[in-house]
Amino acid sequence: MKLNELFTPVYVIDEDRLTQNLEILAGVEERTGCKILLAQKAFSCYHFYPLISKYLSGYTSSGLYEAHLAHEEGRGENHVYCPAYLESEFAEITEICDHIIFNSTEQVKKFAPLANGRSLGLRINPEHSTQSSAIYDPCAKYSRLGVTKQNFCKDVLSFLEGFHIHTLCEQGAEDLVSTVRAFEKNFGMYFNRLKWLNLGGGHHITKEGYNISLLESEIKRLADKYGVQIYLEPGEAVALNAGYLYTKVLEIAHNGMDIAILDCSAECHMPDVLEMPYRPPLEGSGKAGEKKYTYRLSSRTCLAGDIIGDYSFDTPLKCGDVLSFSDMAIYTMVKNNTFNGMPLPAIAKVKGGKYTLLKTFGYADFKSRL
Repeated sequence: MKLNELFTPVYVIDEDRLTQNLEILAGVEERTGCKILLAQKAFSCYHFYPLISKYLSGYTSSGLYEAHLAHEEGRGENHVYCPAYLESEFAEITEICDHIIFNSTEQVKKFAPLANGRSLGLRINPEHSTQSSAIYDPCAKYSRLGVTKQNFCKDVLSFLEGFHIHTLCEQGAEDLVSTVRAFEKNFGMYFNRLKWLNLGGGHHITKEGYNISLLESEIKRLADKYGVQIYLEPGEAVALNAGYLYTKVLEIAHNGMDIAILDCSAECHMPDVLEMPYRPPLEGSGKAGEKKYTYRLSSRTCLAGDIIGDYSFDTPLKCGDVLSFSDMAIYTMVKNNTFNGMPLPAIAKVKGGKYTLLKTFGYADFKSRL
């Protein structure tokens, strides 16, 4: 297919860019001996799992359903972490996951006897914040994620083969290093008793300017000093800048400024725009007032705050124009919804300039959730 043959809204995954990201990550694995896993919470488009499995060592999940997806569609190791496991699901988890990470010493004591010989780990809170947004800070005050030094019980060490930390979000190797130092200060005396350390996700490894050499030296230092296998589990870095959301201008309204009503929605199709919040990149646009014509881009839902942002253009927008938002592979398909009965965008891929439609959605998908 050609781009103009796709109907909107549609997510398009750029397979060539995805491959570039995977090659960068595979290089880190090869040079350091670490193992890198795809965090499915950011990108679960399993059509690409055969490709991902060629480069990475496996997958990490946030619960039973993601674990099943990795088991069915991927290859390699299958790790799972959840703040609290359900007794009704745990037997299935032990059947399909080789690494199971707990959030508390109480969960270890409860489920370790039922773990069927799986490699068990414990999530640690290193109590070292490196970001300002509390919603994405596992080390924020009153965080439920991970065990602090004060709440750690040494008697669970006999069950454990690894420790897990995850504190970063779209951050560089410098923040990882400072976090690892805090991690070592509070828990380093136990590292020699373990088989692995999982440094979590949030590593922007494939972003331009990321200090890969610093990351690699830190991985090697930890592995050599403590004799452990190092894991990383990025999600965003795997599919960074590898996706687009194409959307059409349906109407131009006027109320103090020009307002473009699109066939996509921030609330439904890119919810992080409202949750974080952030302003998604848009091809050919500028900030408000930067170019001659400024528009507020909004949706056809009834939510007054369903606004993507204010953008400017060199020429006026008109009904039927197709806009291209970039970096739309991550935290979009995995978080979208059908509020107001909005249709879910189709999913397509592009490789070498050729477009292929992978999946479409309709009324049945809306109804089946209710």
